Amino acid sequence: MMMMMMTPMTMAVPMARTGTYGGVRGVRASSSSSMVAVLVAPTRKGCERRARVTAVSRRRPGGAVVTAAKKNSGGGDFMPNIDADKLMSKYAGNAAKTALNAADKLARATKPQTYDGVFALLFINFALFVADHWAHLSFVKMLYLNHVHPVWWQFFTSTFCHASWEHLSSNIFFLYIFGKLIEEEEGAFGVWMSYLVTGIGANLASWLVLPKSAGGVLGIGANATVSLGASGAVFGLFAVSVLVKLKFNWKRILEVIILGQFVLERFYSEARMIANVGGVGSTGVNHVAHLAGALVGVLLIAVLNKTLPPMD
Repeated sequence: MMMMMMTPMTMAVPMARTGTYGGVRGVRASSSSSMVAVLVAPTRKGCERRARVTAVSRRRPGGAVVTAAKKNSGGGDFMPNIDADKLMSKYAGNAAKTALNAADKLARATKPQTYDGVFALLFINFALFVADHWAHLSFVKMLYLNHVHPVWWQFFTSTFCHASWEHLSSNIFFLYIFGKLIEEEEGAFGVWMSYLVTGIGANLASWLVLPKSAGGVLGIGANATVSLGASGAVFGLFAVSVLVKLKFNWKRILEVIILGQFVLERFYSEARMIANVGGVGSTGVNHVAHLAGALVGVLLIAVLNKTLPPMD
């Protein structure tokens, strides 16, 4: 039988003894069921020249023969361009395709994590702090959430603004740590969605619960209460980072215990502060936003688990 692929031809010639077949000298095969694959290519003068035997393969059921060609004696490459997926599917069945897919997933899993989502959030927080406190650009204060006359976008923008370096420093530290944990599991979109949803939810709760005026804060409005800072979103990341790690695997369970004991202690501390001093502490700390951000984080994961199909 003969298989032809493009201009160079692959021929599987049954060999019972050493001899010449169509101008090509063969080699004795080990059994009558074996075939010797030889490669023949035309020269410039249109004459065939002999090629080195490059592979031996056994006959498949139905007469199919698989050959693996390398280089011929003249140095030319006669390997046809074969689709690996089709070849593996044809001769090895679904097992080979499954192995190929597993190798592809492993390659993606071992790709270095760049944490683009977390670093983008950190950059925006730091850039607005520089614009507000170092460059003294007045427009930044319009991004704070004014409880007396709120603008819809302030519920979003105020999560990137901070009152002092100490305020920024603590928030970006926890954003870096817990944001990376979420991005490892859910990617850049996951950490951004978690930050925005929990931050906006914390601001909404603050606006609904806290008094609209508290003697004026940071010079905004006559007696306006003003909210700003990433801490509500950060507390949301605390909750999300634990829940996305929750899988029935002993390593994950240990990880959840380590993270969870820290997060639960922070939640309890905020609830105790609200009970003792009210929604806002003497130093202006918004405990309502902290606790609300955490609860929104729990609600977010619960909703996603109900609405999205489980991942393998």
